[in-house]
Amino acid sequence: MRARLSSTFQSLSVRNYRLFALGQLVKLIGVWMMFTTQDWLVFLLGGTAAQLGIVTALQFTPVLALTLLSGRLADRYDKRKILFVANAAWTILCVLFSILVVVGAVRLWHVYVFALLLGVASAVETPVRQSFVSELVETRLLPNALGLSAATFNSARVIGPSIAGVAIALFDVGPVFVLSAVLAVAPLICLVRMRPADLYRSDLPPASREPARVVDGLRYVRRRPDLMLPMVLMSTLALTLFNFPVTLQSLAKTGFNTGAASFGLFTTALGLGALIGALIGGTRRARPSVYTVIISAMVFSAFGILIGILPVYWLVVAALVPTGFFMVFFAQAANQRIQLGTDAAYRGRVMALWVLVFMGVNPVSGPLVGALADHAGAGTAIWSGGVVALAATTLALVVQLRHSGSRLRMHLRPVPRVRIVPAGAVAERV
Repeated sequence: MRARLSSTFQSLSVRNYRLFALGQLVKLIGVWMMFTTQDWLVFLLGGTAAQLGIVTALQFTPVLALTLLSGRLADRYDKRKILFVANAAWTILCVLFSILVVVGAVRLWHVYVFALLLGVASAVETPVRQSFVSELVETRLLPNALGLSAATFNSARVIGPSIAGVAIALFDVGPVFVLSAVLAVAPLICLVRMRPADLYRSDLPPASREPARVVDGLRYVRRRPDLMLPMVLMSTLALTLFNFPVTLQSLAKTGFNTGAASFGLFTTALGLGALIGALIGGTRRARPSVYTVIISAMVFSAFGILIGILPVYWLVVAALVPTGFFMVFFAQAANQRIQLGTDAAYRGRVMALWVLVFMGVNPVSGPLVGALADHAGAGTAIWSGGVVALAATTLALVVQLRHSGSRLRMHLRPVPRVRIVPAGAVAERV
């Protein structure tokens, strides 16, 4: 048990990665506090689920325009410096937004504007941050580092909304925005304290390499079916099921007629399961199989349907834990399959495309899901997305099995398990 625990956190023995993880954890706690409070602020200002969807869309619209360019920059220039500039911009915007809220001058259109501006900073920062992990640790530690990065994100997902829910009830929304702005400074300090000489970079300085063209990155992925499949799966599930900031907010307020604390509990339950999934995925030492990606996506889709149809509040809270587990287990397996299968020269642009298919659909899905929640109910918006996602993942499994000539076998005894039987080979466990 101790050896397993040690292997889970082994990347933290690397100083640069330890600083990176610390800075991200502190900042992301503030980010999740801000997102939770921002969502509640929309309703306090008289907004609806559809308008909350517009906020989500504006926040992620810059991903469509800037993410691929950010990936190009990551493959050509110093990722650490790009991250510093992007995080500095994020911090300044958080400070300005918190001032508007504290003095009572905030209006709904202010929320729209800052959602868009914060989205610009995030669109630049996210793909660079994801590809920067490969420079912080050596290759053998990369699966663990990716897993811990996901665990960091989901630890913040648990802690941030929980703090925000209590703080909103005790102090109102203003102090929560102020604290999130203060926490945003953490990655700036940690990036400055890193040792550039200890980064795992190629021998050539980034600026002296061949031009990192966006189109070359797109062609690279198109020629790689093993990268295309997780990309397509993620884009589909992001469009249909990864809309919990909108749907859970609406489910708490209109589905169960509860307040901010209940929304925080929903988000915390989802985040708790996600944290467990990230930690378990972080123990993985090799590139996950395509079937690990597909089957975890199928189970996540099935739980999405369950969340949408459960009529009892506490059953929803309980079901959100395994939902969060498989949500992150799938996303992390897909991320690891892509990162560990990509040449270093293309990693920035490939991860930019990953961020694009993951986050870039939000400008479309956010308003659509919000409008559906307003007209048909939040539960319907969730379970219908789960149905579409389950159909898509089942189709992906069928196509992959036919393409590889493999067969699917299920065993209920002595322990329920699924096995993939490759053509002419011995069955292997998924």
